[in-house]
Amino acid sequence: MVNNLLTKDRIYASDDSGYSPLHIAVLADAAADPRFVAADLMSQAEHDPRAASVLVTDSPTLAARVAVELDAMVAATPHRARVTEALAGPQSAVVLVRDADQAVAVANAYGAEHLEIMWSEPERLAARIHNAGAIFVGPYSPVSLGDYSAGSTHVLPTQGTARHSSGLNVRSFLKTVHVISYDAPALAAIADGIEAFALAEDLPAHANAITVRSRP
Repeated sequence: MVNNLLTKDRIYASDDSGYSPLHIAVLADAAADPRFVAADLMSQAEHDPRAASVLVTDSPTLAARVAVELDAMVAATPHRARVTEALAGPQSAVVLVRDADQAVAVANAYGAEHLEIMWSEPERLAARIHNAGAIFVGPYSPVSLGDYSAGSTHVLPTQGTARHSSGLNVRSFLKTVHVISYDAPALAAIADGIEAFALAEDLPAHANAITVRSRP
């Protein structure tokens, strides 16, 4: 069942259902330790049968070695039933890429809640990631470190919402108010464009609210 990971050839689209289930993506090249990769994929699968564990690699050999390590680790874990279900589900996958550039593109498109980078020059790749809840750089920065000790937030956007949302931080508790203040010349200078937008939406009263102020 764990070997089912090796048959996946697609990335599964996220939906708008919020902050569950959890997911991890691991970018790993041929030099990565397959034990580390397997352990971290399993650590997220432990949460829930629907949890997603995705390996992004340019090395079929590494993918095969990770599958072997997963078989042994899953067999020994007390939660093997739900781990196996999560790893075998359609939400989990191995994505084979050409190179580091494509790995970065996949990571940014996926928008992982947890993104681990076990690739050559991991800091360089991390600097190119724009869409991730939290990025764990290098072989000795597993997600468990962030969960329990590193100090990063443990409330992260899931299901691809890292493409437009951030992890919980102090700004999450701030409220903003937008204040708009134009004088007559400033409004007149952009009146034509506003009226055009309003009329294009078939909202002539919106346009009129500008016209009565900007036309003699």
